[in-house]
Amino acid sequence: MHIDAPNKFRASTVQACGLWPFAAGAGTPMVGVPMGAHLQTGATVCCDPISWFQRARLIPQPTMFVLAKPGLGKSTAMRHMLTGQAGYGVLPLVLGDLKPDYVALIRALGGQVIEVGPGRGHINVLDPGEARAAAARLTGTAREAVLADAHDRRHQMMASLITISRAAPPTDREDTILDRALHVLDSRSSGTPLPQDLLQVIREAPEDVRLAALDRGDFKKYQELTENLEATLVGISSGTGRLGGIFAQHTTTPARRDLPLVYDLSSIGDGQTDLQGAALLACWSDGFGMVRTANALADAGLEPRRHYMIVMDELWRALRAGRGLVDRVDVLTRLPRTLGVGTAMITHTVGDLDALPEQDRKKAVGFIERSSIVMCGGLPEAEMPKLTPIVPLSQAEQDLLVGWTDPPAWDAGEELDEASTAKAAMGIGGGTDGGDELATADPPGMGKFLIKVGGRPGIPVEIALTSAEKAVNDTNSKWHVRSRIGEGAIDALIDEENLRTVRQADEAAVPLNAPGEVDEAEFGEDWTLPATPPEPQPATRPAVQQPSQVLPVPEVDLTAASVAADGDAQPDARLDAHPGAYLETQKELA
Repeated sequence: MHIDAPNKFRASTVQACGLWPFAAGAGTPMVGVPMGAHLQTGATVCCDPISWFQRARLIPQPTMFVLAKPGLGKSTAMRHMLTGQAGYGVLPLVLGDLKPDYVALIRALGGQVIEVGPGRGHINVLDPGEARAAAARLTGTAREAVLADAHDRRHQMMASLITISRAAPPTDREDTILDRALHVLDSRSSGTPLPQDLLQVIREAPEDVRLAALDRGDFKKYQELTENLEATLVGISSGTGRLGGIFAQHTTTPARRDLPLVYDLSSIGDGQTDLQGAALLACWSDGFGMVRTANALADAGLEPRRHYMIVMDELWRALRAGRGLVDRVDVLTRLPRTLGVGTAMITHTVGDLDALPEQDRKKAVGFIERSSIVMCGGLPEAEMPKLTPIVPLSQAEQDLLVGWTDPPAWDAGEELDEASTAKAAMGIGGGTDGGDELATADPPGMGKFLIKVGGRPGIPVEIALTSAEKAVNDTNSKWHVRSRIGEGAIDALIDEENLRTVRQADEAAVPLNAPGEVDEAEFGEDWTLPATPPEPQPATRPAVQQPSQVLPVPEVDLTAASVAADGDAQPDARLDAHPGAYLETQKELA
């Protein structure tokens, strides 16, 4: 017996209590970006770190950490949240997009897309950005603070590039030399310096830099102390080292602080891990520097107050790029509440941090511990012992996260094909190039997340996208049309074989002076006109051997008694059930 589920209705407490007097609220926050429906109650779940901090006062600081296995919707959930926050007036800042996942969204929001990569665009880590122009509009301590912040940021980035280039941080003496050389460089020129300008200052050995090097007045000793530093800077500034030429030229596209922004790093290959980590750090440094400049101008009343949502995706790539980089990231992300920004760090699992040295791993775990909101998607069971000491999870919550990693059903693709056919009949969906739409089955955990805040019970939610968002959230656009290259390749081979056959026939053709005449000087007296060569047969499509079921071949009586007078072999009665075997036997007889 089958009974249809009853219809469900939602209403306010004033209306619902008249129908059912024991109505009660679901307890989910209704402040922030609407993320989707509660998986158990169906109530709308609203969440974003800035709204929960600024308006609802639910969390102590606007920070969030997102964890989930690849392909379960981390980036989609983040894009959905950024879209809603843009409606609240918050500017999204995606500081490094490696896939890219956020470029289409930022363009749709009217923002700025800055391409950084080999042959695409440069980013100069010694560029103070808008800090110098902002300092000209400020006075007193505010001006000095902006310039000091720009100096520290550039110093930290040069030290980070050195760390990645040589896989070890600079020594204390080298770090001091860098700091003094930057001061000398800024005092000499009001323009924007490049890494090669910094290298030139160190080679010139001005008095302030030599004092920092402690060469005791011995120039030869100074050269020995700075030799390794010069060698590393040569690689960075010349574009021939491990980091290429991305950081050796002036910034191609300066960032604007009044628009949504994304740094597109998709042109950097996944195999260039050092370059990816360096580019991510440079984008983070540039983005945070822009935020500090905007805050200084707003504090002075020169510009309106702006709030930013900073996204740092693929966090593990930057942390693995070199020893000591965890400290650099920690400096950038320590006080988002003071900066007036929300931050979201995204990675796959806590296990991503296991490759770090023990000391760096403990600091990186602190990024998760300090996050007010931890949003978890599907995670493997082996991840639970590493995550539960950081984020308290009940056994039911752990089972929920592990269950979201299950693959889809084996027959889900067939069911989806039928659904795609029905949609095509209604004019919905379909391939973009006239091909078939590729039906894909989503895993059960696609778009489902558990929102954790401290020790409170988690809020399970399924992300719901609007129709306007789906166009910028399609990360499988290259898989919409099934590949036809196999059939095309076979057709091309047939055409090539036909052409080759025709050419061979043309080469074998007889050159005639006149109809019926032969050039004897060329072919000899005994040469006779051959018969008309057969016309070349066009090549046919190669037959594809189909797998067949192998049947046991019964014994066959092939004695003379079983052969009729007309010479045809008579099949044994036992072959009636195996016609395939009979045909094979007839072939052997033939």
